[in-house]
Amino acid sequence: MAHKVLDFVHRVAAHAIRSGDVAIDATAGNGHDTARLAQAVGSAGHVWAFDIQAKALRNTARRLGDLGLGERVTLVRETHARMVDYVPDGVRVAAFNLGYLPGGSRDLITRPGSTRHALTAAADLLLPGGLLIVVIYAGHPGGAAEKEAVDYWLDERVGSGWGVVRFGFSGKRGAPPEAVIVRRR
Repeated sequence: MAHKVLDFVHRVAAHAIRSGDVAIDATAGNGHDTARLAQAVGSAGHVWAFDIQAKALRNTARRLGDLGLGERVTLVRETHARMVDYVPDGVRVAAFNLGYLPGGSRDLITRPGSTRHALTAAADLLLPGGLLIVVIYAGHPGGAAEKEAVDYWLDERVGSGWGVVRFGFSGKRGAPPEAVIVRRR
């Protein structure tokens, strides 16, 4: 199920991004989303990728190097909540793939407080028509609290210059992943 959600958000991001755009991967992880964003922005664009884990940034750098995309990306070892300290205004897409690093410690997870701050920071950096893309995994320890925090953040914005679309699977057991697409008007 996670792959279907990720395939969907990758298509949405690729459709929204134009060559030369700036994008953010707020959770670099193993570099899959970073690479997709780097391909979409083209050689004239740029991606800023954040992660607090050195292992995640090494994995991302390796993936980007293998694909010849390293020049298009700045890797930042910092909480995504501080992205405004690094990224200039004018972002087309900011992507968040919440939870933990696949293959890493499940004790190191994104947290509700920093995620709320990061969503606000990313929203402030977006161009009109820009997108926040958030993939939420509520099924791991801490995931439900983070989903609740994201939902609260979204509730504050609905109808105030933001459009929100959710994509998920109903009728599935457990807590399947969910994608939220937020568009700045």
